[in-house]
Amino acid sequence: MYKEKINAYIESHRQEIINDTSLLCQINSVKMPAKDGEPYGPGVARCLNVALDMAQLYGFPVADYDGYVGCVDFGTDLPRHLDILAHLDIVPAGEGWTQTEAFIPLEKDGKLYGRGTSDDKGPAVAALYAMRAVKELGIPLAKNVRLILGTDEECGSSDIAYYYSKEAPAPMTFSPDASYPVVNVEKGGLHGHFTARFTPSDALPRLVSIQAGTKLNVVPGKAVAMVEGMDLSVLEDKAKQVEEKTGVHFEWGQEGEVQAITAVGVGAHASKPEDGNNAITGLLTLLAALPFAPCGQMEKLAQVAALFPHGDVNGTTLGIDLEDEISGRLTLAFSMLAVDASGLEGQFDSRVPVCGNRENVLEVVRGKMEGKGITLLSDSMRPAHHVPADSDFVRTLLDAYESYTGRKGECLSMGGGTYVHGLENGVAFGAAMPETDNHMHGADEFALIDELLLSAKIFAQVIVDLCS
Repeated sequence: MYKEKINAYIESHRQEIINDTSLLCQINSVKMPAKDGEPYGPGVARCLNVALDMAQLYGFPVADYDGYVGCVDFGTDLPRHLDILAHLDIVPAGEGWTQTEAFIPLEKDGKLYGRGTSDDKGPAVAALYAMRAVKELGIPLAKNVRLILGTDEECGSSDIAYYYSKEAPAPMTFSPDASYPVVNVEKGGLHGHFTARFTPSDALPRLVSIQAGTKLNVVPGKAVAMVEGMDLSVLEDKAKQVEEKTGVHFEWGQEGEVQAITAVGVGAHASKPEDGNNAITGLLTLLAALPFAPCGQMEKLAQVAALFPHGDVNGTTLGIDLEDEISGRLTLAFSMLAVDASGLEGQFDSRVPVCGNRENVLEVVRGKMEGKGITLLSDSMRPAHHVPADSDFVRTLLDAYESYTGRKGECLSMGGGTYVHGLENGVAFGAAMPETDNHMHGADEFALIDELLLSAKIFAQVIVDLCS
C-alpha cells in the first residue's frame, strides 16, 4: 500500500536529500571537549542544531535533550511505537582522501563523498525524508514514529545512556547504521587496554617513542616511530623488505638527531579489520627487524609484536579465535599504541561472537599477556545482542526490503556495535546494500545516492506498515 506514491515522492526530492545531507556533512562533528550546553563540543552541537532546524522547517515537532540527543516526532499526540535511532557525530577525517576533502561533500558518479555521508548523516536524512513523505502524502498514522538523533555513537554512546535515563525505549527500534537486510545479531566486545613498564636506556641506536592510532574502533592507517642513532640506509633496506611482506609503506623525516618513521597502511572500521592494513602491526614488524641496542623497552615491544602479528585479525595468536553459527568469527584490531622510554600503553578492539565469554576470551588474553609481563587493565566485556529473526517486527522490515529491492530478505550478524545493542527489541536496518563498501571510517567515505533514496522509500513503507 502507498508504494507508488512513496516512490514518486522520494524521487521528486532527490536533490533536496543530497543538499540536506551535504549541509550536515560540511560540519566537523567530531567529539570535542565539553562546553556549557555542548556536552560533546561546538561542532557536534552545531550539527544537532542544524538537523533540528531542518526537521522543524519540514513541520515536525522537535526536542533537544540538553545537547545529548535531538528528537523529531511525527505526532506528539500519538502513542510511542517506533524509534529510528541515527547519529550525527563522526570519526576524525583521517588521512588519504583523494576525491575531495573530508568536509567538502562532492557528488560524483552517483556517489556523495564526505565524512558522515554513510555513517550516519546520510541515513539520518533518509529517515527524515521517510517521515516527511508519510506526512506530506497525507498517510494517516495511529502511532508515533520518532527519529532520535544521537551525538556520541562513535565514542561510547553516553548520549543514548542520557536519553534513556529520561525516556523509555519504544516497543520497536531500528538503527540505519549498518547494512541491509536486517542485522539482528551484534557481536559482543572486548576493548582491551594494556600497559607495561621497563627501565629507560640511552644506548644507541634506540627507539625514542611511538604514537599510533586515533580511536579504539578504527584500524590505524598511520603510525609514527621516532628513532635515534640508526643509519638511514639500514632503515631503508629493512623497510623495503617489510613493505614487500606486509604491504605497509614507510616514509622518513629528520628532526634534529631523531629520524621519524611513518608507517602508512589502510584505515578501516575495527569491526572489519580485514578491510584495512594495520599500520601499527606493520610498524612493529619493521622495528623488530632493526638492530637496536638491547634494552628492556625493545624486549617488551617484541613481546607485544609477537602477541599481535601483522595480518592476525582473528586473535589467533592470543588464543581467542572463536566462531559460531549465529554470529560468525571473532575479529581483532590493534588500534592504539603509545611508547616512551619507560613504558608502553596499547588498546585493541575485539568483536566477540555469541559463544565468547569472560572465561574463554578475557581471561585467556590476560593469561597470555601476564606470561610476557604485560598487564591487561580491562576487566569486563560487552555482551552480544540478539533479536529473534521470526519476530513480527523483523518480518515487517524484511517484507519492506523485499518489496522495494526485489531481493530475498534475511537476517545477518555484524561485528560493529550499533545504538540498538542494549535495546531488547532493536535491530540495525540499512542504509547500505550488502555489497556496498562505502569506506566507513576510512578515506573517501561515500554514500551511493540511489541507496539513500531507496532507504528513504523503505523506511517510509516501514513507518506505514508499523504505525498505521
